[in-house]
Amino acid sequence: MTRLTPAILSELEKQSIELPSWAFGNSGTRFKVFGTPGTPRDPWEKIADAAQVNEYTALAPTVALHIPWDLVDSFDDLRKHAEDHGVALGTINSNTFQDDEYKFGALTHEDAAIRQKAIDHHLACIDVMDATGSRDLKIWLAEGSNYPGQADLRGRQDRLNESLQKIYARFGDDQRLVLEYKFFEPAFYHTDVPDWGTSYAQVSTLGDKAMVCLDTGHHAPGTNIEFIVMQLLRLGKLGSFDFNSRFYADDDLIVGAADPFQLFRILFEVIRGGGLNNPDVAFMLDQCHNVEEKIPGQIRSVLNVQEMTARALLVDKDALTAAQKSGDVLAANAVFMDAFYTDVRPALAEWRESRGLAGDPMAAYAASGYQQKIAADRVGGVQAGWGA
Repeated sequence: MTRLTPAILSELEKQSIELPSWAFGNSGTRFKVFGTPGTPRDPWEKIADAAQVNEYTALAPTVALHIPWDLVDSFDDLRKHAEDHGVALGTINSNTFQDDEYKFGALTHEDAAIRQKAIDHHLACIDVMDATGSRDLKIWLAEGSNYPGQADLRGRQDRLNESLQKIYARFGDDQRLVLEYKFFEPAFYHTDVPDWGTSYAQVSTLGDKAMVCLDTGHHAPGTNIEFIVMQLLRLGKLGSFDFNSRFYADDDLIVGAADPFQLFRILFEVIRGGGLNNPDVAFMLDQCHNVEEKIPGQIRSVLNVQEMTARALLVDKDALTAAQKSGDVLAANAVFMDAFYTDVRPALAEWRESRGLAGDPMAAYAASGYQQKIAADRVGGVQAGWGA
């Protein structure tokens, strides 16, 4: 069996992956959202479900919230509820893509009153951050146009920057703005923040507390995502990941499902660039579980990230550097492939057991009876946002 060195295990023990509250509710495609027994009815139950993932994996100590999907009367109480379940509240995600007024944009809209409404929403999100102790406000904008000539492309960038400046001015010393990008959908001719370069250009004008969020499903086919990871780390502007997997577009499938080798390559660049267990680089899932059970889906996801991290840590860096410097293409590639093809699952299971965790978290959760209990106790739950 492959042995993981104490240095590798030390890095794995420090790893944490934030869970999205919406992954535990009913969500799906534009065509159908399938309900599942035991779905949370409110944010309190979402957090209880997220805590199950951390209980069996020790990998997911924080839960991201989405506003207004996760609005509650008292965020102080929600924060205590999370702590009582052994987790903390994490990133706050804004939402300016569901109101009718935002049909032609929110932070980029021609109408100053609509832009101000969107700005005010983000300021309210920062109020939530103040109550929850959250560090990051993540902004994803479903803004753009569908037809040539429909919109003033440059004017929208100017208005976006002006809006972001007003939001950024409200942040405290320990808070950050993280701007996510996506190359298309729901706008198809152009998207206002379609790529890492646009996000980087926008946040660079704001200041040190503004960073880029990289969603692994938000790129055109064939994009070398690990190159982007390297570049953002090199520039000191990679603030967070949204991990998921895609076959075609923004599929939001379980991370590593479509291309585990890509996930391996991404995590190698994270390690190479000093991003692993770096407090300035947050790992988070952003997934929807439409046909699979939600809690096991999240357990599988964090385990996939952990496994590929372990494999990436096995890369023989000295041998790789020597092969690269000598121009030995096949030797360099072999170093990569040897690490990728190493089965670390038995070693990880043994290590979990040494820490008092179940060697097989998926099986342990299935045997716990929690899924059967929530299916019996919860009636009519839909809480997610999309499926609500």
